[in-house]
Amino acid sequence: MKAVVFDMDGVLFDTERVCMESWVKVAKHRGMQGMKDVFPLCIGRNNADDELIIKEHYGADFDYQGFRQEASDEFWKMIKEQGLPQKKGVRELLSFLKEDGWKIGLASSTKRASIQNHLENAGILDYFSFIIGGEEIEHSKPEPEIYLKACKGLGAVPEDTYAIEDSHNGIRSASRAGMMPVMVPDMLPPTPEMEELSCVILPDLFQVREWLEERKE
Repeated sequence: MKAVVFDMDGVLFDTERVCMESWVKVAKHRGMQGMKDVFPLCIGRNNADDELIIKEHYGADFDYQGFRQEASDEFWKMIKEQGLPQKKGVRELLSFLKEDGWKIGLASSTKRASIQNHLENAGILDYFSFIIGGEEIEHSKPEPEIYLKACKGLGAVPEDTYAIEDSHNGIRSASRAGMMPVMVPDMLPPTPEMEELSCVILPDLFQVREWLEERKE
């Protein structure tokens, strides 16, 4: 069975940069130092893990929920003003996979409501036969739980399933799940660890399509 599971932010949409801008803007308004260094630590993790990371840097009594609400409001304001930035090659890759009979899933640390909203706005929701969000798991990436549940939801064997990821934690998660990770770097550059864990590292989704087509031959 041909199966592939996508991450969302940084893979399908260029939303991680928008998210970072919103976090940095709110942090500056609140007088918080070093958010540009702290934000990358949260990439690929769910809300619960983000809270632990933020409180580790800004104190156990830090108003995380208030901060995230402000940042979320700023994020959606920017999306409304600028539109949802889609990564190049998204529709071409999804169309190829669907036409070629692949099962397509999505495993994102973002909340399901936001996932649905993004996919619907981009007109690509119908490509996915299984979706799982960050609040639906106990242990976020880099733990394998989300990808194992995605494979189960697709009815796919992890060892025969590709995972398309941009983050280090995402690649670690897919690797620990026993999948075949494909890295398409976004904000975090590849490292020797990523080269070791990934089947291949490619610059964009157009190249992912070509690479997957070659696997058929």
